[in-house]
Amino acid sequence: MTTDTADARPPRQIARQVEALGVTKAHMDTLTVLVLAVLAGAFISLGALFFTVTVTGSALGFGLTRLVGGVVFSLGLILVVVAGAELFTGNNLLAMAWASRLISTRAVLRNWVLAYVGNVAGCLATVAVVGWADVGALGGAAVAETAVQIAAAKADLSMGAAFARGVLCNALVCLAVWLAMGGRSVADKVVAIVFPITAFVAIGLEHSIANWFFLPYGMLLAPAGAIPLEGVVQNLVLVTLGNIIGGTVLVGAVYWVAYLRVSDAST
Repeated sequence: MTTDTADARPPRQIARQVEALGVTKAHMDTLTVLVLAVLAGAFISLGALFFTVTVTGSALGFGLTRLVGGVVFSLGLILVVVAGAELFTGNNLLAMAWASRLISTRAVLRNWVLAYVGNVAGCLATVAVVGWADVGALGGAAVAETAVQIAAAKADLSMGAAFARGVLCNALVCLAVWLAMGGRSVADKVVAIVFPITAFVAIGLEHSIANWFFLPYGMLLAPAGAIPLEGVVQNLVLVTLGNIIGGTVLVGAVYWVAYLRVSDAST
């Protein structure tokens, strides 16, 4: 008898894994969720900082610079998936277990709120440490200039663009999580994550948790009032809403309809 341990898990099996993991996540105790969520916020922030340093002063041209920046930004989700952490955007896939009536609406919202709060705390703590470390001074303060430019561009997005970019972003993030669930080794998971995450960064899409690093860090380094608070708040709210739609509807709902709407006995 042969085994398929070297092969990627098929999509239907991934769907069942995501569903079961959603049940597990929904029933985790509060302290565990918060601790792992803080870690996720820090991990995504490190990926965002890695991106900021990497694109600073690049002479590769727009497209290749974004491509390389996307590859290094993937560090954040790789750490979340492989090292283990609770990321709000990835946890939007709890919608699949909810749709199967395995967890309640209250349980889903509880997980999302705890994950989001922990993620934000992890991001802001990382901003504080990175500011203390004076990473912005690298490259003759060119890193600080890049960080301010990134934050200013995000705060200047229109409402429609921020929302739509949030939708598309989390579709790719949740697909990265989905593909990683299909892998059986660390190498499998890393490769599965890199391409969707690189794509969303290169395209210029918006990730709510990453923005909790990019925006506060840019505000920390910018002259007072240079990055409008109204634009920052607008971005964070609309991108968060867009991320929820992208993860729950474009990935979670679609795959639930495809693989989970009927019982195993009928498939």
